[in-house]
Amino acid sequence: MTTTHEAGWAHASGALRGPSWLRAPGDPNELVPELWSSTARKVDGDLVVGGIAVADLVAEHNTPAYVLDEDDFRGRARAFRDAFGQDAGWDVYYAGKAFLCTTVARWVAEEGLSLDVCSAGELTVALRAGFDPARIGYHGNNKSLRDLRRAVDAGVGRIIVDSFTEIERLAAATRDLGRTAGVMVRVTAGVEAHTHEYIATAHEDQKFGFSISSGDALEAVRRVHAAEGLELLGLHSHIGSQIFDSSGFEVAARRVLALHARVAEELGVTMPEMDLGGGFGIAYTTQDDPSEPAQLAVEMGRIVDHECRALGIGRPRLSVEPGRAIVGPSMCTVYTVGTVKPVTLDGGAVRTYVSVDGGMSDNIRTALYDADYSCTLAARASEAPPVLARVVGSHCEAGDIVVKDEFLPGDVAPGDLVAVPGTGAYCRSMASNYNHALRPPVIAVRDGVASVVLRRETEDDLLATDVGAE
Repeated sequence: MTTTHEAGWAHASGALRGPSWLRAPGDPNELVPELWSSTARKVDGDLVVGGIAVADLVAEHNTPAYVLDEDDFRGRARAFRDAFGQDAGWDVYYAGKAFLCTTVARWVAEEGLSLDVCSAGELTVALRAGFDPARIGYHGNNKSLRDLRRAVDAGVGRIIVDSFTEIERLAAATRDLGRTAGVMVRVTAGVEAHTHEYIATAHEDQKFGFSISSGDALEAVRRVHAAEGLELLGLHSHIGSQIFDSSGFEVAARRVLALHARVAEELGVTMPEMDLGGGFGIAYTTQDDPSEPAQLAVEMGRIVDHECRALGIGRPRLSVEPGRAIVGPSMCTVYTVGTVKPVTLDGGAVRTYVSVDGGMSDNIRTALYDADYSCTLAARASEAPPVLARVVGSHCEAGDIVVKDEFLPGDVAPGDLVAVPGTGAYCRSMASNYNHALRPPVIAVRDGVASVVLRRETEDDLLATDVGAE
Protein backbone atom coordinates (compact mmCIF):
# COMPACT_ATOMS: atom_id res chain seq x y z
CA MET A 1 0.00 0.00 0.00
CA THR A 2 1.49 3.32 -1.05
CA THR A 3 0.60 6.67 0.46
CA THR A 4 -0.60 9.54 -1.68
CA HIS A 5 1.62 12.50 -2.53
CA GLU A 6 0.52 15.92 -3.76
CA ALA A 7 2.92 15.63 -6.73
CA GLY A 8 1.39 12.31 -7.84
CA TRP A 9 1.65 8.57 -7.31
CA ALA A 10 5.24 8.31 -8.57
CA HIS A 11 6.48 10.47 -5.70
CA ALA A 12 4.64 8.57 -2.96
CA SER A 13 6.59 6.76 -0.30
CA GLY A 14 7.19 3.18 -1.46
CA ALA A 15 5.78 3.77 -4.94
CA LEU A 16 8.73 2.07 -6.63
CA ARG A 17 8.99 -0.78 -4.15
CA GLY A 18 5.69 -2.30 -5.26
CA PRO A 19 2.84 -3.46 -3.03
CA SER A 20 3.66 -4.79 0.42
CA TRP A 21 2.74 -8.37 -0.49
CA LEU A 22 5.09 -8.53 -3.50
CA ARG A 23 8.50 -10.03 -2.72
CA ALA A 24 11.54 -10.16 -4.98
CA PRO A 25 11.97 -13.78 -6.11
CA GLY A 26 15.13 -15.72 -5.49
CA ASP A 27 14.94 -16.86 -9.12
CA PRO A 28 12.79 -14.77 -11.48
CA ASN A 29 12.77 -17.70 -13.95
CA GLU A 30 10.68 -19.91 -11.64
CA LEU A 31 6.89 -20.17 -11.79
CA VAL A 32 4.64 -19.73 -8.77
CA PRO A 33 2.61 -22.93 -9.28
CA GLU A 34 -0.61 -21.75 -7.66
CA LEU A 35 -0.93 -18.97 -10.25
CA TRP A 36 -0.68 -21.24 -13.29
CA SER A 37 -2.63 -24.06 -14.88
CA SER A 38 -1.82 -27.58 -13.75
CA THR A 39 0.33 -28.55 -16.75
CA ALA A 40 2.35 -25.32 -16.90
CA ARG A 41 6.06 -25.65 -16.16
CA LYS A 42 9.42 -24.17 -17.07
CA VAL A 43 11.87 -26.31 -19.04
CA ASP A 44 15.28 -24.66 -19.45
CA GLY A 45 13.57 -21.28 -19.29
CA ASP A 46 10.83 -22.15 -21.78
CA LEU A 47 7.24 -22.02 -20.55
CA VAL A 48 5.49 -25.26 -21.49
CA VAL A 49 1.70 -25.65 -21.26
CA GLY A 50 -0.21 -28.78 -22.23
CA GLY A 51 3.04 -30.37 -23.36
CA ILE A 52 3.82 -27.58 -25.86
CA ALA A 53 6.41 -24.84 -25.54
CA VAL A 54 4.77 -21.45 -25.71
CA ALA A 55 7.54 -20.30 -28.06
CA ASP A 56 6.47 -22.98 -30.55
CA LEU A 57 2.86 -21.79 -30.36
CA VAL A 58 3.99 -18.24 -30.98
CA ALA A 59 6.08 -19.31 -33.97
CA GLU A 60 2.88 -20.61 -35.57
CA HIS A 61 0.22 -18.26 -34.22
CA ASN A 62 2.07 -15.04 -33.32
CA THR A 63 1.19 -12.82 -30.34
CA PRO A 64 -0.78 -11.77 -28.44
CA ALA A 65 -2.50 -15.10 -27.92
CA TYR A 66 -4.55 -16.78 -25.21
CA VAL A 67 -3.38 -20.31 -24.35
CA LEU A 68 -6.08 -22.53 -22.84
CA ASP A 69 -5.04 -25.64 -20.91
CA GLU A 70 -7.78 -28.19 -21.67
CA ASP A 71 -6.70 -30.69 -19.00
CA ASP A 72 -6.70 -27.98 -16.37
CA PHE A 73 -10.14 -26.70 -17.40
CA ARG A 74 -11.64 -30.18 -17.36
CA GLY A 75 -9.98 -31.00 -14.05
CA ARG A 76 -11.39 -27.92 -12.35
CA ALA A 77 -14.83 -28.61 -13.82
CA ARG A 78 -14.72 -32.16 -12.46
CA ALA A 79 -13.56 -30.92 -9.06
CA PHE A 80 -16.69 -28.75 -8.76
CA ARG A 81 -18.89 -31.50 -10.18
CA ASP A 82 -17.58 -34.02 -7.66
CA ALA A 83 -17.58 -31.66 -4.66
CA PHE A 84 -21.02 -30.19 -5.36
CA GLY A 85 -22.31 -33.45 -6.81
CA GLN A 86 -25.73 -34.78 -7.63
CA ASP A 87 -25.43 -37.12 -4.66
CA ALA A 88 -24.86 -34.13 -2.37
CA GLY A 89 -28.02 -32.43 -3.62
CA TRP A 90 -26.33 -29.73 -5.70
CA ASP A 91 -26.23 -28.76 -9.37
CA VAL A 92 -23.23 -26.97 -10.86
CA TYR A 93 -23.78 -24.38 -13.60
CA TYR A 94 -20.67 -23.15 -15.38
CA ALA A 95 -20.97 -19.35 -15.63
CA GLY A 96 -20.43 -18.84 -19.35
CA LYS A 97 -19.90 -15.11 -19.04
CA ALA A 98 -16.38 -15.81 -17.75
CA PHE A 99 -15.43 -17.34 -21.10
CA LEU A 100 -17.56 -19.19 -23.61
CA CYS A 101 -17.14 -20.63 -27.06
CA THR A 102 -18.66 -23.72 -28.65
CA THR A 103 -15.68 -25.89 -27.75
CA VAL A 104 -15.80 -24.88 -24.09
CA ALA A 105 -19.57 -25.42 -24.00
CA ARG A 106 -18.98 -28.98 -25.21
CA TRP A 107 -16.30 -29.55 -22.57
CA VAL A 108 -18.75 -28.34 -19.91
CA ALA A 109 -21.41 -30.77 -21.14
CA GLU A 110 -18.95 -33.66 -21.34
CA GLU A 111 -17.84 -33.07 -17.74
CA GLY A 112 -21.44 -33.23 -16.51
CA LEU A 113 -22.01 -29.58 -15.64
CA SER A 114 -24.95 -27.40 -16.54
CA LEU A 115 -24.47 -23.98 -18.14
CA ASP A 116 -25.43 -20.45 -17.13
CA VAL A 117 -25.77 -17.81 -19.86
CA CYS A 118 -26.66 -14.15 -19.50
CA SER A 119 -27.32 -12.88 -23.01
CA ALA A 120 -28.90 -13.87 -26.29
CA GLY A 121 -25.42 -14.21 -27.76
CA GLU A 122 -24.27 -16.63 -25.08
CA LEU A 123 -27.46 -18.64 -25.55
CA THR A 124 -26.74 -18.77 -29.28
CA VAL A 125 -23.26 -20.18 -28.63
CA ALA A 126 -24.63 -22.79 -26.21
CA LEU A 127 -27.33 -23.95 -28.62
CA ARG A 128 -24.88 -23.99 -31.55
CA ALA A 129 -22.65 -26.25 -29.46
CA GLY A 130 -25.55 -28.67 -29.03
CA PHE A 131 -25.85 -28.04 -25.29
CA ASP A 132 -29.01 -29.56 -23.80
CA PRO A 133 -31.29 -26.52 -23.28
CA ALA A 134 -32.91 -28.19 -20.27
CA ARG A 135 -29.53 -27.81 -18.52
CA ILE A 136 -29.21 -24.10 -19.32
CA GLY A 137 -30.00 -21.24 -16.94
CA TYR A 138 -30.66 -17.85 -18.53
CA HIS A 139 -29.70 -14.70 -16.60
CA GLY A 140 -29.77 -11.02 -17.49
CA ASN A 141 -31.36 -7.88 -16.08
CA ASN A 142 -32.92 -6.61 -19.31
CA LYS A 143 -34.08 -9.56 -21.39
CA SER A 144 -36.35 -8.48 -24.24
CA LEU A 145 -39.57 -10.19 -25.23
CA ARG A 146 -37.72 -11.56 -28.24
CA ASP A 147 -34.95 -12.95 -26.01
CA LEU A 148 -37.49 -14.60 -23.72
CA ARG A 149 -39.51 -16.05 -26.58
CA ARG A 150 -36.38 -17.63 -27.96
CA ALA A 151 -35.40 -19.09 -24.59
CA VAL A 152 -38.88 -20.51 -24.03
CA ASP A 153 -39.08 -21.89 -27.55
CA ALA A 154 -35.67 -23.55 -27.16
CA GLY A 155 -36.74 -25.22 -23.91
CA VAL A 156 -34.27 -23.48 -21.59
CA GLY A 157 -34.52 -25.20 -18.21
CA ARG A 158 -34.68 -22.15 -16.02
CA ILE A 159 -35.01 -18.44 -16.61
CA ILE A 160 -33.90 -16.11 -13.82
CA VAL A 161 -36.21 -13.08 -13.74
CA ASP A 162 -34.86 -9.73 -12.63
CA SER A 163 -37.76 -7.25 -12.74
CA PHE A 164 -41.54 -7.05 -12.66
CA THR A 165 -41.49 -6.04 -16.32
CA GLU A 166 -39.57 -9.19 -17.15
CA ILE A 167 -42.12 -11.36 -15.33
CA GLU A 168 -44.83 -9.83 -17.51
CA ARG A 169 -42.78 -10.36 -20.67
CA LEU A 170 -42.02 -13.96 -19.80
CA ALA A 171 -45.68 -14.70 -19.07
CA ALA A 172 -46.57 -13.20 -22.44
CA ALA A 173 -43.94 -15.30 -24.18
CA THR A 174 -45.17 -18.56 -22.65
CA ARG A 175 -48.76 -17.63 -23.44
CA ASP A 176 -47.94 -16.85 -27.08
CA LEU A 177 -45.99 -20.06 -27.52
CA GLY A 178 -48.28 -22.29 -25.46
CA ARG A 179 -45.31 -23.40 -23.37
CA THR A 180 -44.30 -23.44 -19.70
CA ALA A 181 -41.07 -21.96 -18.37
CA GLY A 182 -39.21 -22.79 -15.19
CA VAL A 183 -38.50 -19.57 -13.29
CA MET A 184 -36.13 -18.49 -10.53
CA VAL A 185 -36.43 -15.09 -8.88
CA ARG A 186 -33.19 -13.13 -8.51
CA VAL A 187 -33.05 -11.54 -5.06
CA THR A 188 -30.65 -9.12 -3.40
CA ALA A 189 -29.84 -10.15 0.12
CA GLY A 190 -28.19 -6.89 1.21
CA VAL A 191 -24.75 -8.45 1.62
CA GLU A 192 -21.66 -6.27 1.20
CA ALA A 193 -19.21 -8.73 -0.33
CA HIS A 194 -15.52 -8.00 0.25
CA THR A 195 -14.66 -7.31 -3.37
CA HIS A 196 -14.46 -4.46 -5.86
CA GLU A 197 -17.49 -2.17 -5.88
CA TYR A 198 -18.35 -3.00 -9.49
CA ILE A 199 -18.43 -6.78 -8.93
CA ALA A 200 -20.30 -6.79 -5.62
CA THR A 201 -23.84 -7.65 -6.65
CA ALA A 202 -25.95 -8.34 -3.57
CA HIS A 203 -26.02 -4.94 -1.89
CA GLU A 204 -29.20 -2.90 -2.25
CA ASP A 205 -28.06 -0.02 -4.46
CA GLN A 206 -27.39 -1.76 -7.78
CA LYS A 207 -29.26 -2.95 -10.84
CA PHE A 208 -29.73 -6.66 -10.16
CA GLY A 209 -32.63 -8.49 -8.60
CA PHE A 210 -35.47 -7.85 -6.17
CA SER A 211 -34.72 -6.53 -2.70
CA ILE A 212 -35.66 -8.84 0.15
CA SER A 213 -35.79 -6.06 2.72
CA SER A 214 -38.16 -3.86 0.70
CA GLY A 215 -40.65 -6.65 0.09
CA ASP A 216 -40.15 -6.61 -3.69
CA ALA A 217 -38.72 -10.11 -3.67
CA LEU A 218 -41.80 -11.59 -1.99
CA GLU A 219 -44.06 -9.71 -4.39
CA ALA A 220 -42.07 -11.05 -7.36
CA VAL A 221 -42.53 -14.59 -6.08
CA ARG A 222 -46.28 -13.98 -5.74
CA ARG A 223 -46.51 -12.77 -9.32
CA VAL A 224 -44.52 -15.65 -10.75
CA HIS A 225 -46.59 -18.15 -8.78
CA ALA A 226 -49.83 -16.58 -10.00
CA ALA A 227 -48.81 -16.30 -13.66
CA GLU A 228 -50.08 -18.92 -16.05
CA GLY A 229 -47.25 -20.63 -17.89
CA LEU A 230 -44.62 -19.88 -15.24
CA GLU A 231 -43.36 -22.65 -12.96
CA LEU A 232 -41.84 -21.24 -9.78
CA LEU A 233 -38.59 -23.10 -9.10
CA GLY A 234 -37.00 -21.00 -6.38
CA LEU A 235 -34.81 -18.09 -5.40
CA HIS A 236 -31.48 -17.05 -6.84
CA SER A 237 -28.82 -15.05 -4.98
CA HIS A 238 -25.38 -13.87 -6.08
CA ILE A 239 -23.22 -11.80 -3.76
CA GLY A 240 -20.38 -10.83 -6.09
CA SER A 241 -17.15 -12.03 -7.68
CA GLN A 242 -13.62 -12.91 -6.56
CA ILE A 243 -14.92 -13.84 -3.09
CA PHE A 244 -12.67 -15.68 -0.63
CA ASP A 245 -14.65 -15.27 2.61
CA SER A 246 -17.57 -17.70 3.08
CA SER A 247 -19.15 -15.41 5.69
CA GLY A 248 -20.85 -13.49 2.88
CA PHE A 249 -22.53 -16.68 1.70
CA GLU A 250 -23.61 -17.39 5.28
CA VAL A 251 -25.45 -14.08 5.63
CA ALA A 252 -26.97 -14.39 2.15
CA ALA A 253 -28.13 -17.97 2.76
CA ARG A 254 -29.75 -16.97 6.04
CA ARG A 255 -31.75 -14.16 4.42
CA VAL A 256 -32.68 -16.06 1.28
CA LEU A 257 -33.75 -19.15 3.22
CA ALA A 258 -35.84 -16.97 5.52
CA LEU A 259 -37.68 -15.72 2.45
CA HIS A 260 -37.95 -19.28 1.18
CA ALA A 261 -39.64 -20.25 4.47
CA ARG A 262 -41.91 -17.21 4.37
CA VAL A 263 -43.10 -18.12 0.87
CA ALA A 264 -44.02 -21.59 2.12
CA GLU A 265 -45.89 -20.14 5.07
CA GLU A 266 -47.75 -17.31 3.34
CA LEU A 267 -48.31 -18.77 -0.12
CA GLY A 268 -48.38 -22.45 0.75
CA VAL A 269 -45.68 -23.08 -1.86
CA THR A 270 -42.54 -25.09 -1.17
CA MET A 271 -40.08 -24.02 -3.82
CA PRO A 272 -37.91 -26.98 -4.85
CA GLU A 273 -34.67 -25.13 -5.65
CA MET A 274 -32.27 -22.42 -4.51
CA ASP A 275 -29.19 -21.00 -6.22
CA LEU A 276 -26.42 -19.40 -4.15
CA GLY A 277 -24.54 -18.09 -7.19
CA GLY A 278 -20.82 -18.17 -7.76
CA GLY A 279 -18.06 -15.62 -7.48
CA PHE A 280 -15.46 -18.00 -6.03
CA GLY A 281 -12.04 -16.39 -6.16
CA ILE A 282 -8.80 -17.53 -7.76
CA ALA A 283 -5.14 -16.70 -7.17
CA TYR A 284 -4.03 -13.92 -9.49
CA THR A 285 -1.00 -13.14 -7.32
CA THR A 286 0.61 -14.50 -4.17
CA GLN A 287 -1.67 -12.32 -2.02
CA ASP A 288 -4.69 -14.47 -2.99
CA ASP A 289 -5.66 -17.63 -1.11
CA PRO A 290 -8.67 -19.31 -2.75
CA SER A 291 -10.57 -22.24 -1.28
CA GLU A 292 -10.74 -25.62 -2.97
CA PRO A 293 -14.14 -26.78 -4.31
CA ALA A 294 -14.37 -29.58 -1.72
CA GLN A 295 -13.85 -27.09 1.11
CA LEU A 296 -16.43 -24.71 -0.37
CA ALA A 297 -18.96 -27.52 -0.70
CA VAL A 298 -18.54 -28.56 2.92
CA GLU A 299 -18.72 -25.01 4.27
CA MET A 300 -21.68 -23.95 2.15
CA GLY A 301 -23.55 -27.19 2.80
CA ARG A 302 -23.03 -26.74 6.52
CA ILE A 303 -24.33 -23.17 6.33
CA VAL A 304 -27.49 -24.18 4.48
CA ASP A 305 -28.18 -27.18 6.72
CA HIS A 306 -27.80 -25.05 9.85
CA GLU A 307 -30.20 -22.41 8.59
CA CYS A 308 -32.75 -24.96 7.41
CA ARG A 309 -32.74 -26.61 10.84
CA ALA A 310 -33.16 -23.24 12.53
CA LEU A 311 -36.13 -22.43 10.30
CA GLY A 312 -37.63 -25.90 10.56
CA ILE A 313 -37.73 -26.39 6.80
CA GLY A 314 -36.45 -29.01 4.40
CA ARG A 315 -33.35 -28.31 2.37
CA PRO A 316 -34.11 -27.30 -1.24
CA ARG A 317 -32.05 -28.59 -4.13
CA LEU A 318 -29.08 -26.24 -4.34
CA SER A 319 -26.94 -24.94 -7.16
CA VAL A 320 -23.79 -22.88 -7.61
CA GLU A 321 -22.32 -21.10 -10.62
CA PRO A 322 -18.52 -21.20 -10.79
CA GLY A 323 -17.03 -19.53 -13.85
CA ARG A 324 -13.79 -17.77 -12.99
CA ALA A 325 -12.85 -20.58 -10.58
CA ILE A 326 -12.88 -23.06 -13.48
CA VAL A 327 -11.55 -21.16 -16.47
CA GLY A 328 -9.54 -18.38 -14.81
CA PRO A 329 -6.38 -20.35 -13.96
CA SER A 330 -6.73 -22.50 -17.10
CA MET A 331 -5.58 -19.76 -19.46
CA CYS A 332 -2.56 -17.53 -19.85
CA THR A 333 -1.87 -14.74 -22.33
CA VAL A 334 1.39 -14.53 -24.24
CA TYR A 335 2.82 -11.25 -25.53
CA THR A 336 5.93 -10.08 -27.34
CA VAL A 337 7.92 -7.27 -25.75
CA GLY A 338 8.25 -4.28 -28.06
CA THR A 339 10.11 -1.73 -25.95
CA VAL A 340 11.71 -1.51 -22.53
CA LYS A 341 11.81 2.02 -21.15
CA PRO A 342 13.47 2.92 -17.85
CA VAL A 343 11.77 6.12 -16.70
CA THR A 344 13.75 8.27 -14.27
CA LEU A 345 11.61 10.19 -11.82
CA ASP A 346 12.34 13.10 -9.52
CA GLY A 347 14.90 12.06 -6.95
CA GLY A 348 16.56 9.56 -9.27
CA ALA A 349 14.13 6.66 -8.80
CA VAL A 350 13.60 4.54 -11.90
CA ARG A 351 10.56 2.60 -13.04
CA THR A 352 11.00 0.06 -15.84
CA TYR A 353 8.14 0.04 -18.34
CA VAL A 354 7.89 -3.12 -20.44
CA SER A 355 5.59 -2.52 -23.40
CA VAL A 356 3.93 -5.50 -25.07
CA ASP A 357 1.86 -5.99 -28.22
CA GLY A 358 -1.51 -6.21 -26.48
CA GLY A 359 -3.05 -4.45 -23.52
CA MET A 360 -6.45 -3.25 -22.43
CA SER A 361 -8.11 -4.54 -25.61
CA ASP A 362 -7.35 -8.13 -24.55
CA ASN A 363 -7.37 -7.60 -20.77
CA ILE A 364 -9.44 -4.68 -19.51
CA ARG A 365 -9.53 -5.89 -15.91
CA THR A 366 -6.48 -3.98 -14.68
CA ALA A 367 -7.86 -0.69 -15.99
CA LEU A 368 -11.47 -1.43 -15.05
CA TYR A 369 -11.12 -3.12 -11.65
CA ASP A 370 -7.58 -2.16 -10.62
CA ALA A 371 -6.86 -5.89 -10.85
CA ASP A 372 -3.46 -7.38 -10.04
CA TYR A 373 -1.66 -9.89 -12.26
CA SER A 374 1.66 -11.67 -12.36
CA CYS A 375 3.88 -12.54 -15.33
CA THR A 376 7.02 -14.40 -16.35
CA LEU A 377 9.62 -14.40 -19.09
CA ALA A 378 8.35 -17.23 -21.31
CA ALA A 379 11.01 -18.28 -23.82
CA ARG A 380 14.45 -18.15 -22.22
CA ALA A 381 16.24 -18.38 -18.92
CA SER A 382 18.05 -15.37 -17.50
CA GLU A 383 20.78 -14.96 -14.92
CA ALA A 384 20.15 -11.23 -14.55
CA PRO A 385 18.94 -10.05 -11.13
CA PRO A 386 15.23 -9.20 -10.94
CA VAL A 387 13.96 -5.65 -11.36
CA LEU A 388 10.55 -4.30 -10.49
CA ALA A 389 8.73 -3.74 -13.78
CA ARG A 390 5.37 -2.53 -15.00
CA VAL A 391 4.00 -4.35 -18.06
CA VAL A 392 1.95 -2.02 -20.22
CA GLY A 393 0.07 -2.32 -23.49
CA SER A 394 0.37 -0.46 -26.76
CA HIS A 395 -2.91 1.47 -26.64
CA CYS A 396 -3.17 5.24 -26.53
CA GLU A 397 -4.14 5.33 -22.84
CA ALA A 398 -2.01 6.05 -19.77
CA GLY A 399 -4.14 3.49 -17.91
CA ASP A 400 -3.30 0.74 -20.42
CA ILE A 401 -1.58 -1.44 -17.83
CA VAL A 402 -1.44 -5.24 -17.98
CA VAL A 403 0.63 -5.99 -14.86
CA LYS A 404 1.05 -3.14 -12.38
CA ASP A 405 4.03 -4.56 -10.50
CA GLU A 406 6.10 -7.67 -11.02
CA PHE A 407 9.74 -8.69 -10.85
CA LEU A 408 11.25 -9.61 -14.21
CA PRO A 409 14.86 -10.38 -15.09
CA GLY A 410 16.81 -7.15 -15.46
CA ASP A 411 17.84 -8.02 -19.01
CA VAL A 412 14.26 -8.22 -20.36
CA ALA A 413 14.47 -6.89 -23.90
CA PRO A 414 12.51 -6.30 -27.12
CA GLY A 415 11.58 -9.59 -28.73
CA ASP A 416 11.23 -11.47 -25.45
CA LEU A 417 8.00 -13.34 -24.76
CA VAL A 418 6.11 -12.53 -21.57
CA ALA A 419 3.24 -14.68 -20.31
CA VAL A 420 0.52 -13.56 -17.87
CA PRO A 421 -1.30 -16.31 -15.92
CA GLY A 422 -4.91 -16.34 -14.73
CA THR A 423 -6.40 -14.67 -17.80
CA GLY A 424 -9.14 -17.19 -18.57
CA ALA A 425 -11.98 -15.24 -16.98
CA TYR A 426 -13.29 -11.96 -18.38
CA CYS A 427 -10.26 -11.27 -20.60
CA ARG A 428 -11.25 -12.72 -23.98
CA SER A 429 -14.93 -12.37 -23.06
CA MET A 430 -14.48 -8.60 -22.44
CA ALA A 431 -11.95 -8.08 -25.22
CA SER A 432 -12.54 -5.19 -27.61
CA ASN A 433 -11.36 -3.60 -30.83
CA TYR A 434 -10.21 -0.46 -29.05
CA ASN A 435 -7.78 1.47 -31.26
CA HIS A 436 -8.95 -0.99 -33.93
CA ALA A 437 -6.96 -3.79 -32.34
CA LEU A 438 -7.59 -7.32 -33.60
CA ARG A 439 -8.75 -9.69 -30.88
CA PRO A 440 -6.26 -12.51 -30.23
CA PRO A 441 -6.89 -16.21 -30.84
CA VAL A 442 -7.62 -18.78 -28.15
CA ILE A 443 -5.46 -21.85 -28.61
CA ALA A 444 -6.37 -24.97 -26.65
CA VAL A 445 -3.48 -27.28 -25.74
CA ARG A 446 -3.55 -30.84 -24.48
CA ASP A 447 -1.00 -33.67 -24.50
CA GLY A 448 1.25 -31.93 -26.98
CA VAL A 449 -1.54 -31.07 -29.42
CA ALA A 450 -2.72 -27.52 -30.10
CA SER A 451 -6.04 -26.49 -31.65
CA VAL A 452 -7.43 -23.05 -32.33
CA VAL A 453 -10.87 -22.71 -30.72
CA LEU A 454 -11.23 -19.00 -31.56
CA ARG A 455 -9.13 -17.72 -34.47
CA ARG A 456 -7.36 -14.39 -34.50
CA GLU A 457 -9.43 -11.60 -35.98
CA THR A 458 -8.30 -10.21 -39.33
CA GLU A 459 -8.48 -6.79 -40.91
CA ASP A 460 -11.36 -8.14 -43.02
CA ASP A 461 -13.23 -8.93 -39.78
CA LEU A 462 -12.48 -5.41 -38.57
CA LEU A 463 -13.93 -3.86 -41.73
CA ALA A 464 -16.84 -6.27 -42.12
CA THR A 465 -19.29 -3.97 -40.34
CA ASP A 466 -17.84 -0.75 -41.76
CA VAL A 467 -20.36 0.01 -44.49
CA GLY A 468 -18.20 2.76 -45.94
CA ALA A 469 -15.41 0.26 -46.57
CA GLU A 470 -17.50 -1.92 -48.88
